[in-house]
Amino acid sequence: MSRPGSPGSQPGPERTLPAPATGGVPADVGTAFAVPASPEQALAELHAGNRRFVTGAPRHPNQDAGHRAAVADGQHPFAVIVGCSDSRLAAEIIFDRGLGDLFVVRTAGHTIGPEVLGSVEYAVTVLGTPLVVVLGHDSCGAVQAARTADATGTPPVGHLCAVVDAVVPSLRRAAAEGVDDIDGIVDIHIAHTVEAMLGRSAVLAAEVAAGRCGVVGMSYRLTAGEVRTVAEVPARTADAPEAAASAALA
Repeated sequence: MSRPGSPGSQPGPERTLPAPATGGVPADVGTAFAVPASPEQALAELHAGNRRFVTGAPRHPNQDAGHRAAVADGQHPFAVIVGCSDSRLAAEIIFDRGLGDLFVVRTAGHTIGPEVLGSVEYAVTVLGTPLVVVLGHDSCGAVQAARTADATGTPPVGHLCAVVDAVVPSLRRAAAEGVDDIDGIVDIHIAHTVEAMLGRSAVLAAEVAAGRCGVVGMSYRLTAGEVRTVAEVPARTADAPEAAASAALA
């Protein structure tokens, strides 16, 4: 994969890094584990990690001192997470990952502006990250705030207005589709964010078109801890992510 300072480099073959140490003992130098290098592999790894989290059997990979030292001179995250800032939506925890695995960008309601898009483009083109995930969740406060402001005609104070303005187009789409429940609106907002990201970033769209990157919208259930796919570009068969995740768990 490309390293910082080499924009536009294409991802190479599947990478390996030293295996994480266990029990405080440094990892053996000759031991390595595979780092996902394709959108399909990255998505399968996220599904597998989330399943471990949901079932109460996390492995907490790549969180030891040995791995910390191994990634100190460079990062090769396998997924970008553009997530909501909600404190209950910590990506490394819900996907059971560690240092250097995820490139995380968080804003209230996973709203996207130039800085967010630039961060995504950096991860995809400079770091060679093969997957971008828009991560929302049920009962999203940003969506609820936008809904209230839109219904009452009273905009929020300060910069929160920018968050509300970014969510309003999703409210309009939901109304046009007859969707009224908050979680249905959240799903529409996640899908809208995926579309907006690709529409506003020619760089990201080109990487997707070339097959070097995929973009997925996911919704997280706060109580159950599960993620589910809401949108996917390029689209795959409905059972592909689950089948890949099962293979990764095997």
